[in-house]
Amino acid sequence: MSFLYSIFVSLLIFGMKVFSLFNDKTKKGVEGRKQSLEKVKAAFSPSDRVIWMHAASLGEYEQGLPVLEKLKEKFPGHKILVTFFSPSGYENVVKKKHIADVICYLPFDKKNTVKEFAAQFKTELFFTVKYDYWYHLLAELKEQGAKIYVISALFYERQAFFTSYGKWMVKQLKKNVDWFFHQTEFSFALAKSIGLINSSVTGDTRFDRVKQLRTRNNHVEFISDFIGDHQTVVFGSSWQAEEKIAAAIYSMNPDLRLIIAPHDLKRVAHLKQTFPDALLYSEIQNTQFSTQNPRLLIIDSIGLLSKLYSYADVAVVGGGFHDAGLHNILEAATFGVPVIFGNHYRKNPEADGLIEANGGKSFTEEYAAADFVLFLLNNEEELKEMSDNAEKFVSEKPDATQLILQKIS
Repeated sequence: MSFLYSIFVSLLIFGMKVFSLFNDKTKKGVEGRKQSLEKVKAAFSPSDRVIWMHAASLGEYEQGLPVLEKLKEKFPGHKILVTFFSPSGYENVVKKKHIADVICYLPFDKKNTVKEFAAQFKTELFFTVKYDYWYHLLAELKEQGAKIYVISALFYERQAFFTSYGKWMVKQLKKNVDWFFHQTEFSFALAKSIGLINSSVTGDTRFDRVKQLRTRNNHVEFISDFIGDHQTVVFGSSWQAEEKIAAAIYSMNPDLRLIIAPHDLKRVAHLKQTFPDALLYSEIQNTQFSTQNPRLLIIDSIGLLSKLYSYADVAVVGGGFHDAGLHNILEAATFGVPVIFGNHYRKNPEADGLIEANGGKSFTEEYAAADFVLFLLNNEEELKEMSDNAEKFVSEKPDATQLILQKIS
């Protein structure tokens, strides 16, 4: 199976290189990996003690960050490495203020490649977030004596581990991972069913992260002026489906204020065509609010969304109306904002939890979602109840980071 896994990795590399000729995002990932080795060579020496966090993309990074921050406090003499698989994660984080000494792409999982990369420093503690497993990397780090953990682990029934051909993968995890910190009891039970008994249920570290958002300064320039005394719907990480919901609401209630932060800034031009009277955030001037009375604001800048949710009466979060994956609904819920989303969220157990707590609601059709948003905004009692439930849903979750740190220490 090790031989077949190596073939799979080779085919993956080949496929990504071919696809990169037609896709800018994939091209960034392929080209970026060529720089990873030089980045760690420049920043680390073989004697440097390193804490290494790997995250597939931005969501997993946010999930692991509370643990990484606490580990940095606990071990101030260690250096920090963060690796990404996805360009969307890397591109978003590398431009921001962060605690890492190096942020780079994870090298492709070939034995010689990961061996050379890992030899540039001494990994004392490695953790991957949720479920991004690379078996040559894990084996190499374990051979070097690193402690290996999985933070906010999430097992689900359709994973390869639960198939006849997944036994080799399970064997690698048993051999190389010291401990799994599970998000849910269900994940914990599934892991135990295949013999992964070095594990415990600690909850989802994203709750720790979003609780922190409440205590920072969430002011965003011009937003209060744009909103005035109007109810406001924030569309976070929107795709085409969420923009369809926005268009329906825009046409049915002229008194609302809508803020759209698209998942991809390439959609800004399309949004401007759909809503020709909308303002772009980058072009706002104070005088526009009194002279134009705009109803819709398009966010054409990154890094503002989690603060914008603090201004919302209702949030519509993108990714749930197709298989791309639901984006972070907890960033809105933590501010006591009811969250509306599509029903494609198999890998997001927090969505089921928020629905059960009546702090969020999912829909299969965009127009049904639009109707419900309007209903909610027109019914004060229902709006307040869902708002209170959303805030309570986040507040009552345990401090997963603290539970994890107790075990690691």
